[in-house]
Amino acid sequence: MIDYQILYQTLRDHGADAWADILPEQLQSAFNPTRHGQLTRWLQAIDDLPELSLSQRVFNEDTVKIGTASDLGDISREQLTTVLKTFSPWRKGPYDLFGIDINTEWRSDWKWNRLKAHISPLKKRLVLDVGCGNGYHGWRMLGAGADLVVGIDPLMLNVMQFHLIRKLAGDVRHFVLPMGIEQIPNGLKAFDTVFSMGVLYHRRSPIDHLLELKDCLRPGGELILESLVVDGGPNEVLLPEHRYAHMRNVWFIPSCEALQGWLKRCGFSNIRLIDVTVTSTEEQRNTDWMDFKSLKDFLDPNDPNLTLEGHPAPKRAIFIAEK
Repeated sequence: MIDYQILYQTLRDHGADAWADILPEQLQSAFNPTRHGQLTRWLQAIDDLPELSLSQRVFNEDTVKIGTASDLGDISREQLTTVLKTFSPWRKGPYDLFGIDINTEWRSDWKWNRLKAHISPLKKRLVLDVGCGNGYHGWRMLGAGADLVVGIDPLMLNVMQFHLIRKLAGDVRHFVLPMGIEQIPNGLKAFDTVFSMGVLYHRRSPIDHLLELKDCLRPGGELILESLVVDGGPNEVLLPEHRYAHMRNVWFIPSCEALQGWLKRCGFSNIRLIDVTVTSTEEQRNTDWMDFKSLKDFLDPNDPNLTLEGHPAPKRAIFIAEK
């Protein structure tokens, strides 16, 4: 298991004692094998991996690269590939792990490239990544100079993928925790930068989510918010009756003007819309590492501008705002 002492101490150094005090118990509860049927098998697979010498760790390029094929040592390429496949499906990336290309469902680097020139420099910052998946963007944040990155995600498979990658990468100041933002104590006000990307529309109360994000930021801290959006004016919000692009847990999809209004109402300032992009079937697709249905299967076959349910096809916006 990961040694979390650096995380606990860094939280205390930033005045987040309220979380550092309860986090060990939260993690002990989350990693209880009885809470997930696959957890024991996943942890054993990670523990069985040998310690490998690294000739490279690259976090500042589109593909996160850890090691090379010549670093494999006591484990063969086929053996490592089998272990990596045990943790399928791989949704966020891409990764190159000891020469093994993990071609993930999402080209998460495209999203990073859309925002990286617009955010405040991450050098020496304490960063929170809410709904981080397997931590791909956290590695990019480290590559951009962040002092420490804390990712949170309630899906245990995502957390285990991160644990696997971190075992291969060695000791780094990057952690992914199996929890949601509601488990972070109120009034923390500790993080210099908070990311919430692809989360807002999954929340039953988007305003509460924005206030939770604000509560995690120190005064003057920066929020990077990415969400599905629809076209329209300041009062335009799509509330799907059932599914949206096959997803059941989509609640509110606002227009850019509406979302900007929500941010303002929640007390954020210097709000900027930096990007609006229609999600393409090149950015989100099925691959050998995620061989289930993907975006192309959830669009109207006669009109790719619509989802199967007749809603506008996925379009995403990125906002930056300050506390």
